Order: sequence, then structure tokens, then C-alpha cells
Amino acid sequence: MGTEISFDVDGTRCAGRLYPPAGTDRVACVVLCHGFSGTMDRLFDYAERFAAAGFAALVFDYRGFGASAGEPRQVPTIDGQLDDLRGAVAFARAHARVDPDRVALWGNSLGGAHAVTVAAGDPRIAAVVAQIPFNGFPKKVEGRSTAESLRLLAAIVRDALHGALGLRPYYIPMVGAPGTVAVTTTDEAEQHIRTLTGGEDTLWRNSIAPRALLTMLTRYRPAESAALVRCRLLVCAAADDRETPPETSRALADRAPLGELRVYPGTHFSFYTDPMLRDRVVGEQIEFLRSAVTHPTRNSGV
Repeated sequence: MGTEISFDVDGTRCAGRLYPPAGTDRVACVVLCHGFSGTMDRLFDYAERFAAAGFAALVFDYRGFGASAGEPRQVPTIDGQLDDLRGAVAFARAHARVDPDRVALWGNSLGGAHAVTVAAGDPRIAAVVAQIPFNGFPKKVEGRSTAESLRLLAAIVRDALHGALGLRPYYIPMVGAPGTVAVTTTDEAEQHIRTLTGGEDTLWRNSIAPRALLTMLTRYRPAESAALVRCRLLVCAAADDRETPPETSRALADRAPLGELRVYPGTHFSFYTDPMLRDRVVGEQIEFLRSAVTHPTRNSGV
């Protein structure tokens, strides 16, 4: 089940859960960070698998999401989420069960970009796994018309203006059917939402303030950070991903001195909805992390 923990970032409490493996020795730790609108309960399954494999695993909610404090709610900021991830790494390194020099990062979707970016500025990170990572928006999203893209852009600008004027955020759905105004539109929307909200209780909400998409569009460049990552980096992509296309994942892996790309069948959402695919991917990620943190290889930068 893991142990509930918390840590502060700039005076605001981030909630998390730590999954230690059996035993009493210090071990390698995987810090997991979710995507644009995710909550840590969606990563409990991953954390349990990593803990069963002998790692400590730490999951957490960004400020303003899930069980963490912070207002307004459901308003992601790139810099804020990066600071939250750094806070989680600091908490892990200070824990009695964690070897501070064997902390690895695992990130999903936008969290994959965050894992790469934080590792670029922290040479002590032992390894990085970036799963279906964000690395810039495709020039055109398949299945989204120009008119639909313009409606989304209008919502982003409206929310950004609300933020600048101190007004209540302008929320839109995170996931919606084709033709709707949502951050992501897909024919798999209904299935994806059921996956994220079904089963155990979840704090995930299909509602988001989209202003951070402007930052992602104009100045967030994970590939530039990838060139500075000194540890091994595994990038896991989906062959038919429209949201984070495999070619952008390849660019991320190619820029990293010790980058490796693995492409799996399916779409962006298959990583959430296909349990057989998840079993395969996580198994390979565990083997990668075992190798990377047991026999760490860091690029000298020379």
C-alpha cells in the first residue's frame, strides 16, 4: 500500500506515497511523475511493480492537484511542476531507506519531459525513463481540424488572460471526443476516461486550466535538456501516438548522449488502457533500471 508522506515546495505541501521494498538496506529509488493533469493514484500500480522488483518508489501530486495543497486547483505550470519534482527528489535522497546516489526518474507524457529536464540539471540522477514523453507539439494533430485547433487556442488564450487578470481559471476538459474543445481529443476518449476514473477511488478530474500549453508551445524544449543528461535515458514511445509522436520521442533519445528509444505498438492511450502492453513495458523498464542503477554509466561531458 505504501506510506503516505509529504514535503514542502515554497511553503506549499505536496502529498505523496513511498513504497519501500522488503528489507532494511538502503536501495535505489524511482521517483515517478505523472503527466499534464495526472494524479499520483494513477501511478500506484507502477510504484508497486518497482517496489516488488527491489526499488523504493515515490509517487506524488503536483501542487494544485490531487491530494496536494495549492490554489487555484487544476492549474499546471511548467516551472512549478519542475520544482515539485526536484522537491520529491530531495525528499527521496534524505530518506533512511534510499541510497541518495541511486535515485532514478520515471515520467509519463509531460512528466517524461520533466524527468529529462530535471536530470539535465542534476548530475547525481542515476537513470531516467521517459514514457510517451512530451517533446514539442506536432505541427498538425491528426484528426483535429484547423477550426478545432483555433477553438482550443482561443481557450488557452482566454485562460492565460484570466490568469494575468487574477480571475478564476477558464477550465476545459483534459480529454474529449473529436470535435470538442479539450486538450486531447480522441476516439478513445470514453474508454480513457473510464480507465482514469474507474476502479479504485481517484482524485483525477477531467478538467484543466490550459494556460500552460502556451509555455509548452513557445519555450519548453526537453530535447535541449536531453543533450545535457549525463546518465542513461530510456525513451518509450507508441508507434501510433498522435499526441507525442514517435518521431519527437526519437529526437529526444537521439539528443541524449546515452539515450535509447524503444517503440511499442499502440497509441498514446494504449499505455493507460492496455494491461498486456503495460506489463511488457514495465518489465523492460525494470530491467533497464536494474542495469542502469547497479552499473551506472554517466557521460563525462568531454
